[in-house]
Amino acid sequence: MAYGGWAPYVSVAKRKAKGKRKMEQLQKKGLDVQPIEIEGRKIARTFWGEAWCEHLEKFSDYENRLPRGRTYVRNGSVCHLAISKGHIDAYVSGSDIYQLNVKITPLATSRWKTIQQQCAGQVGSLLELLQGKLSRQVMEIVTDKNKGLFPSPSEIKLSCDCPDWATMCKHVAAVLYGIAARLDQQPELLFLLRGVDHTDLITDEVKIPQRKSKRRQLSGDLSDVFGIELDDAKTPQQTVKKTPDKNNIKKKIASKKAIPKRKPTLTSKSRPKVIRPTGKSVARMRKRFEMNVSQFSRLLGVSASTISNWEKQPDRLTLKPDSLAALTKANMLDKEQAWKLIA
Repeated sequence: MAYGGWAPYVSVAKRKAKGKRKMEQLQKKGLDVQPIEIEGRKIARTFWGEAWCEHLEKFSDYENRLPRGRTYVRNGSVCHLAISKGHIDAYVSGSDIYQLNVKITPLATSRWKTIQQQCAGQVGSLLELLQGKLSRQVMEIVTDKNKGLFPSPSEIKLSCDCPDWATMCKHVAAVLYGIAARLDQQPELLFLLRGVDHTDLITDEVKIPQRKSKRRQLSGDLSDVFGIELDDAKTPQQTVKKTPDKNNIKKKIASKKAIPKRKPTLTSKSRPKVIRPTGKSVARMRKRFEMNVSQFSRLLGVSASTISNWEKQPDRLTLKPDSLAALTKANMLDKEQAWKLIA
């Protein structure tokens, strides 16, 4: 401890190195390490991430303390941040490695139902919702300071094991900004955090039952209806039977025997592209699409840290069925198709 009771200054490079060693140790113990990686100066770039920051900065309790965490989150000091229902677990590298816990009160059922009613018929698809492509009215509803999706300070319980006496130390502030960066990549985590199902906001497709067309029932004599004379239906039609030509039959049989039957083969378009899941193959696919780690993670539906971990593995990856299926599906795409899916 330095003079005055404060810990000595630790450079960013030393903090990162210390944090990396700590995360490697925790990873060996089974922790799915999920660091916060900020590209450039801007912490949040999407509707959900920016809305989270703007919401918290509205409260005087946080307004003066939050800026302390911006530098920490930008320089990669948030080594791990995992969001679950009503809970955030994190590790931040400072003069030491500090463990943090943030608890979020679940959204009240009555409040969630009110939001659903107000947004009814205005959110057309899951893609619109997660990309934040919402009408101004829906945006105002979900970001309302007191009645929206985001928690108020009274619904947030903060805990950090650093020696700072303040409830919101710079490590906690960094984590709160880190949540915004995580929502940029996985906006559905906001709904998980508040304990609600985001699909409840999506408008159900109206299924119009198809009525079976009733055929017009004709009664009476058809000749009266059409104004023509019809022969009696019971009278058999006189047809001339042709005697089959034996020579033509022999020629047809001979021609069928001459043509060999081809076995159906898969064309290059129909044949599935098989990928051998290794760190190098994942990296090659990402570079083929010209995507960064965050963009590629959105395409596959996994976290950016998961992509980073995959690419570091020298051997064949052992993946869950869903992840393997996502990789295989992505491997079938070209660059333009891949970018359309995350646009």
